[in-house]
Amino acid sequence: MALTRALIGSGAMLSNQMSAVGPAAVGATRGMATLKDIEMRLKGTKNIKKITTSMKMVSAAKFAQAERRLKLARAYGSGATAVYEKTGAEAPEEKGKQMIVAISSDRGLCGGIHSGVSKAIKAILAKTPANTETKLFIVGDKCTQVMKRTSADLIEVQFKDYGRKPPTFEDASAVANSVLESGFEFDHGILLYNKFRTVVSYKLTQQPLFRDVHIAAAKEIDVYDSIDADVLQSCAEFQLASVIFYAMKENITSEQSSRMTAMDNASKNAGDMINKLTITYNRTRQAVITKELIEIISGAAAV
Repeated sequence: MALTRALIGSGAMLSNQMSAVGPAAVGATRGMATLKDIEMRLKGTKNIKKITTSMKMVSAAKFAQAERRLKLARAYGSGATAVYEKTGAEAPEEKGKQMIVAISSDRGLCGGIHSGVSKAIKAILAKTPANTETKLFIVGDKCTQVMKRTSADLIEVQFKDYGRKPPTFEDASAVANSVLESGFEFDHGILLYNKFRTVVSYKLTQQPLFRDVHIAAAKEIDVYDSIDADVLQSCAEFQLASVIFYAMKENITSEQSSRMTAMDNASKNAGDMINKLTITYNRTRQAVITKELIEIISGAAAV
């Protein structure tokens, strides 16, 4: 997105130059300066296109790997959510303590992946009553930096150095352990992440999270036999880690597909900009040459 905005800004400046430069109004000195500016802009745009094209190819390779890993990880997510659905686990009706786990990453240039998660957090906080205690557990520096500007006091734990490598179950376990070790006994838990749909689309998803007491109080908990407090606690902890792991896999796949699309659009914009700059450069160069020829012929005729 940043590269695309830079290209759009360059296009606006180029349009102003094209309207100001004409064959009859360009002098020798001013014409050469304009040629130099256009040449530098053309060279810079070509370099940008090389970078965006390379990033698109890298993202395409990483997306293919992330998509393959996602198919294997979906078993964790479907298994964890199945327990919540079969037991009918529900959060208390009254608004008590609220926990939000948000999944983003440390890397940018991938469209609205991270901004969408940040906007969702702000929307939830705006609807939350003032007397409700809320804690944020944020994975990834991009979302963390945004939330620090408005809700720094709500951030309980933040995870950096995430997104450069494919997420593992160990990463998900670290997030789950931070939630459990924080001692925050939430009544309402929400997991925010981007769910992969197609190469060009993703959906911001809110997944409810439950503690062992919520599962124990579920109406259909009797479908599982021989469950004591220790087994239920272990099950709830594993379910939490499994859901977070699945969300990480979905989010990283959405991120790579979005970055691949963003870099493809940036490369196309750079190509259009190069064509316009090349035409402007040739016209300006021809105007300068014509002006110099007229001056030489006029001088020779005067002698």
